[in-house]
Amino acid sequence: MKKFKKFYIEITNVCNLYCDFCPRTQRSPEFMKMETFSKILDQIKMHTDYIYFHVKGEPFLHPEIDSFLDLSYERGFKVNITTNGTLINTVKKKILMKRSIRQINFSLHSFDGNEINTSKDEYISNIISFVKEAIKNTEMLISFRLWNVEKDNENKVEKNRYILQRIEEAFSLPYKIEEKIIPGRGVKVFDRVYLNQDYKFQWPGLNEKEDNSSSFCHGLRNQVAILVDGTVVPCCLDGEGIINLGNIHQVDFSEIVESDRANNIFNGFSKRKVVEELCRKCGYKKRFNI
Repeated sequence: MKKFKKFYIEITNVCNLYCDFCPRTQRSPEFMKMETFSKILDQIKMHTDYIYFHVKGEPFLHPEIDSFLDLSYERGFKVNITTNGTLINTVKKKILMKRSIRQINFSLHSFDGNEINTSKDEYISNIISFVKEAIKNTEMLISFRLWNVEKDNENKVEKNRYILQRIEEAFSLPYKIEEKIIPGRGVKVFDRVYLNQDYKFQWPGLNEKEDNSSSFCHGLRNQVAILVDGTVVPCCLDGEGIINLGNIHQVDFSEIVESDRANNIFNGFSKRKVVEELCRKCGYKKRFNI
C-alpha cells in the first residue's frame, strides 16, 4: 500500500488572478462537487493523513470550502491550503476555526505577478491580520512564500522589501529577513509562522525543452494529485492532466497508483530514468538531483 506525504486535491481549477508565473489551465472551469470530494476521501484514507487543496485554481473561491474542511475533519484528514491570499477577508469566518486546517501557505509573490486593484498595503495588512488571529486562537501553521527570486539576481530583493518590512514590523523582528534567509530554506518569524523565499521555476509543458539527463523526482513516491474532475496525475505540476493515470470515477485510486504506467514512472525515477515526456520537460526535478 503506497503512502503519500503530500496528497493534492484540486477542489477547483478556477482562479481570480492571472499570475505571470502560473500558466492558465486550458481545462474547462470547474468546482469539485461534495459527492466527488467525499468519494476521493473514501478512496485515499489508507494512503495519506494529509491533503493539500492545491494544483491549479484558488481554493478560497470554492463556495463550499467550509463544508469541505468539515468533512475532512470528520474523516480524520489534516488539510494544507495554498492561496494567493486576496480573498482572506471573504473566507475568514468560514475557515478560521476549522480544526481540520493544519497549515495555510500564502503565495505572497502573487501580488507582484498581477495587476491587482487593491493596494499592496491592504493586501498584506489583511493577511497579517488573519495570521495574528489564527496564531492566537488556533494551532494552525502559517507559511509566507516569496517564490520569485531570479537565480542571477538573488541578492536584489527590492521587489520584496516592502512585504518583508511589513512582516518584520508585524512580528517585531530585530533583524532584516534577507540577512537570515537562504533561497530554498525557510526562516521562523514567529511561533508557527515561517517565511520561505525561493527561486522561480518554469512549469512543465510539452513545448518546453527536453532534458534526458539522469533525474529523480518525488512524484508518485511522496506525492500525488487528483484534479477537479477526478483525474489522477503524478504530481501537482501536471496542471493539464497530461500524465493521466486514470480517474477515480471509473477506477479505485488504489488500483490507479499500482497501474503499469504509474509503476513505470516510480521505478524509472528509482533508477534516475525519466520515462514520461512531460517529466523530461520539467525543470523542477532538478531540485532533487543529488
